[in-house]
Amino acid sequence: MEDNSRACNTPIDAAQVEYREAEAVAESESSSIHSEQFSTVPLPQNLLQVNFNTTESALDPSEYSLDHHRAVLNNFIDGEQPNTRNGLYFRDGKRKVDYVLAYNYRTHVSLKSALVSQGLAVISNGSSVNPEGKDQVQTEQSSQHEQGLVMEVAPQDVLEDDRRSRREAFQRKLVEAGLEIESDQENKNQGTGFIRIHAPWHTLSREAEFLKIKVPTKNVYEVKQESGIITALNKVWHKITKPFEPKVQHVENDTKTKHISYDFSREKIHLYNIKDKETFFNSATRSRIVYEILKVTGSTKGQYGSTGIAALIANGTYDSAYPLHEGNYEGDEVNERKMLHEEWARYGAFYKYQPIDLIRKYFGENIGLYFAWLGVYTEFLIPASVVGIIVFLYGCATLDTNIPSLEMCEHNFTMCPLCDQFCDYWNLSTACSTAKASHLFDNPATVFFSVFMALWATMFLEHWKRRQMSLCYQWDLTGLEEEEEHPRPEYETKLFQKNRKKGKQKNRKRSKTEAKEENRDSGKNKWRETVLSTMGEESLVKLTWRDRIPGYFIGLSSVLFMFGLTFSAVFGVIVYRITMSAIMAMSSNSNTRANVRVTVTSTAVIINLVVILILDEIYGAVAKWLTEIEIPKTEKSFEERLIVKSFLLKFMNAYAPIFYVAFFKGRFMGRPGDYVYVFDNYRMEECAPGGCLMELCIQLSIIMLGKQLIQNNLFEIGIPKLKKLHRKLKDKGTKPEESNTNQTRPPQQWDLDYNLEPFTGLTPEYMEMIIQFGFVTLFVASFPLAPLFALLNNVIEIRLDAKKFVTELRRPNAVRAKSIGIWYNILSGMGKFSVIINAFVISFTSDFIPRLVYQYLYSETGTMDGFIDHTLSHFNVSHFKPGSAPVFSEFHKQIGICRYRDYREPPWSSNPYEFSKQYWSVLAARLAFVILFQNLVMLLSEGLDWMIPDIPKDISEQIKKEKTLMVDVFLKEEHEKLQLIQNFLKKDQPAQPKPNLKNLAPRSRAASLCQFSPEKKPSDGSQHTDV
Repeated sequence: MEDNSRACNTPIDAAQVEYREAEAVAESESSSIHSEQFSTVPLPQNLLQVNFNTTESALDPSEYSLDHHRAVLNNFIDGEQPNTRNGLYFRDGKRKVDYVLAYNYRTHVSLKSALVSQGLAVISNGSSVNPEGKDQVQTEQSSQHEQGLVMEVAPQDVLEDDRRSRREAFQRKLVEAGLEIESDQENKNQGTGFIRIHAPWHTLSREAEFLKIKVPTKNVYEVKQESGIITALNKVWHKITKPFEPKVQHVENDTKTKHISYDFSREKIHLYNIKDKETFFNSATRSRIVYEILKVTGSTKGQYGSTGIAALIANGTYDSAYPLHEGNYEGDEVNERKMLHEEWARYGAFYKYQPIDLIRKYFGENIGLYFAWLGVYTEFLIPASVVGIIVFLYGCATLDTNIPSLEMCEHNFTMCPLCDQFCDYWNLSTACSTAKASHLFDNPATVFFSVFMALWATMFLEHWKRRQMSLCYQWDLTGLEEEEEHPRPEYETKLFQKNRKKGKQKNRKRSKTEAKEENRDSGKNKWRETVLSTMGEESLVKLTWRDRIPGYFIGLSSVLFMFGLTFSAVFGVIVYRITMSAIMAMSSNSNTRANVRVTVTSTAVIINLVVILILDEIYGAVAKWLTEIEIPKTEKSFEERLIVKSFLLKFMNAYAPIFYVAFFKGRFMGRPGDYVYVFDNYRMEECAPGGCLMELCIQLSIIMLGKQLIQNNLFEIGIPKLKKLHRKLKDKGTKPEESNTNQTRPPQQWDLDYNLEPFTGLTPEYMEMIIQFGFVTLFVASFPLAPLFALLNNVIEIRLDAKKFVTELRRPNAVRAKSIGIWYNILSGMGKFSVIINAFVISFTSDFIPRLVYQYLYSETGTMDGFIDHTLSHFNVSHFKPGSAPVFSEFHKQIGICRYRDYREPPWSSNPYEFSKQYWSVLAARLAFVILFQNLVMLLSEGLDWMIPDIPKDISEQIKKEKTLMVDVFLKEEHEKLQLIQNFLKKDQPAQPKPNLKNLAPRSRAASLCQFSPEKKPSDGSQHTDV
C-alpha cells in the first residue's frame, strides 16, 4: 500500500520527463505513425494515474498544457463548465476538435456515486481538480477519509470491461501517435461518452508529408487567359449569369493567378504559404489526417486479428467516429456550414449555381465531384428538354393532318373480339383517341430525337471529362496517386481465424513429432527447428480462391435467383392484366366493358411501381450481403463489387416491365382461330390498335415519375425525419434514475452531430441518377418528355441532397478523388446500349418502318392513304374454334369477316393465315434499319469522342507551366544552398600566401616537359578514383 502511495504521489515533473524522453526516442525512430516502431513506445503509467492525495495545488487546464508534444488524456469536464466556442474546441478554448469518438458505456452505481460525491475531475497530469473551480489544496493533515478514497466496485459485465480496456489501450496509442485527447465524465449509469481528438501542428505536418498532400507555395503565377471572341463572349455570359452566382465569402475566386502547389514536406516548409499554422490545413484536411491515423492504430498488439477504428466500431468498442460540423447553420455566427445552407441547401436557392469550391473545401473532393457531376448532368438536360418539347409540339401540330390517325377515326373496320365468348366484335373507330395520342410520341420527329439523344449522351460524357480535368487542376489533384489501402476489418478477422486454425494444426503436428524426436536431441537440429518455427509463425496465410469460392457461388446463384424473382413479378402482373381484362369484359356494365384497356393498363402500372419500390430496397440489402460474404480485401474493392451487383439487380428490376411492353407484348399472342393461351383459359394480351408505343409511354412515365417522387424524394426526406423522431422519443423515455440531474449541460456540437444520421456513402445517390439516366436515354424514342421530367426532378434533387448533407447527416470524412470512378464506365456503357435499344424501339415497337415500307413500296399514290387497311388482315369468323366465338353480338348485321392487326394471307388464298410477302418485307426493313441506325450513330459518337480532347488545351498548358515553374523554384533553391555552402567554406579556409616569382629557380627542360607527358594509367590494383 505504501508503494502504491509513493507511486501515486510521484511529482508530475518526473512523469513529464519520462514521457518526453520516450516520445523523443519514438520520433527519432520513425517519422510517421504508419511505422510499426512508433506505436511500440510505452506510455508511463504514473502519467495516467489519479492522484487523490497530493500536496500540490490543482492545475488549471490552460496551465497544465505542456507544449505541442503533450496530449491530454481522460480530461473529465464538469457539467457546469461553460460552453467553449460552441463545442468546437477543447476546454482551453484554443485547441480545435478535429475528430470525435463516441462510445456506449455502463458504469456501476457505487463507482459513479463515489466519484460524484467527492467532486473529482481527472486530468492527464495526475492532479485533481475540484469541479466548482476553486483552487483548494489537499494537505496531509486531512482526515483519513480525505487522504485515501476507497471505492468498492462490484464485478461488471466481462464484455463491458473488455471494451473499456480496448478503449484505454487505443487512446494510449493515439497519444503515442501525437494526438491530443479530451473526454467527459461518465455521469450516468449507462449512456454515451465522447472522446475529442485534436491534432497539433507537428502531427499534422508529419502525416501531411506521409500522405503527400498538396499545399500552395508562396510562388504565384499568372493563369493564361483566352483572347479573342471567346473571351468577349465569356465576359458577356458572366454578366448575364451574375445574379445566379452564390454569394460565398472566404473562397478564393481569383482566376487570374494561382499558387504553385507541391507535396507538403517539413524540409521545405519555408516554401509554403503558411500564414497561420492553426488554419493552414482546413478542417476537412485536418479530419482526414486524423482519420488516417485512426485507421492504422491498433487497440492491442497481436489481438483480435484487426486494427483501426473500423474494427473497433465493428466489435462494439466504439459506437461511431465522425468529424464535427462547423457550428450551427441557423445561428448568427457566420461559418462555412451556414454559408452552404444559405446559398446552396435551401429550396429558395434553386436558381443559383452550386458553390462547388466551397463544397469541396467542406466535404472533400469525392463529394465535391459528385455534386459537380450532378450539376453538369442537370445543365445538359436543358437542351435535351427543349428538343423533347419541340418534338412533342410537332406531334401536336401534325395531329390533324396525320393520315393513319384520320383513317382509324373515319373507317368503320369490324375488328375481331379481344377475348373468347364474352367479347363482342368492335369498330376500329372506337380507338380514335388512342391513335391520336400515339401520334404525339410516334412520329417521324422521334427518329431525329433518338439520334440527337445518342449524340447528346456522347457530348455529355465528353464535356464531363473536360470539366473533371479542370476541377482536378483547380483542386491540385492532377498528380494524385492512389493511396495505399488498408484491409477491411472483416477481411482481417477472416484472415486471423484462418491463421489461428492453421496454428492449431501446426501445434498438433509439432506435439506428435516432438514425442518421436526426444532421443535425437542435437544443438544444430534444435536451432534449425527454432528458426523454422519462428519463420512459420511470422508468415501470415493469405485468403485464396478456395476461401472465397463459397461466397462467389452463393453470390452468383443469388443474383440468378433475383433475376428469376424479377421475371416472376413481371409475369405475375401479366397474369393480372389477362385475368382482369377477361373479368371486366364479362361485366354487365357497359362503361366497365368500354374502359377495360385503360383501367387494366393503369392499375397494372401502379402494381409494377409498388413491386419495383419493394424489390429495390430488398435488392440493395441483398447486394450488400452478397458483397460481404465474398470477403473483399479493401474498401475500394468492396465498393466496386457492391456497385456492380446493385446496378445489375436494380437495372433489371426497374426496366424489366418496360422491356416486356416494348419488345414482347403482342408478339406471342397468335392469331384468330389459333391464339396462345395461358392456363388453358386466358389468351395472351395484345397491343392496342395504334401499337404498343403509347402503352410503353404510359408505363415509362408512371414508373419514372413515381420512382423519383416516392423513392428519391419522399424516402430521403421522410426516413431521416422518422429516425430522428424515434431517437428523441427514445431519449425522453430514459429512466430518471439513470442520469445525474445535478450535472447537466447544454448540448455541445458533438452531441448535436451524434444525433444526426451517419453518412453511408455516395452509392445510393449515384445509383438513382444512373437509373434516371437510363430512363432518359434508353427509351427516349417512346417518351420525348423524359428529359424535361428528369430536369425538374434534378432541380429539386440537388437542393434535397444539399439539405441532407448540411442538416441531416453527420459530416463525412474528406476523401480525395480525381474522378467519379466506375460510375463513368457505367454511364458510357448505358450510352452505347441506348443506341441499340432505341434502334429496336423505332423499328419494332413503333410504326415508323411499316409506314416507310408502305409509302415507297405498296402505295399507289406515294402517300399514306390506305395504310390502315394495308396493316389489317382478314379472318373468316367460321374458322373460330368451338367455344371461342362471341356468344352474344350487338351488331345488327351478320358478321362474316373480321379484321385483325397483322401481315397474313387472307382466308381465300392458297396459304390462308400464313405470313404474307408484306410481313417479310417489313421485317427485312426493320432489321436493316437497326443495323444502319446503330452503325451510323456509333460512328458519329466515336467521331465526336475523337474530335473533342479529354483535357482542355489551356488546362494542359497550365499544368506544364506549373511543373516547369516548380522545377525552376527547386533549382533556384538548390543553387542558393550551394552558394551558401561555398561561401561558408571560403570563409573558414585560411588564405594561402602568394608565391614570390623572383626567388623561383628556372625550371629544367625535363620539368617543363613533364606537364606534356602522357597521363599514367592506374593499375588494376590501384586504389585511386578519378573524379
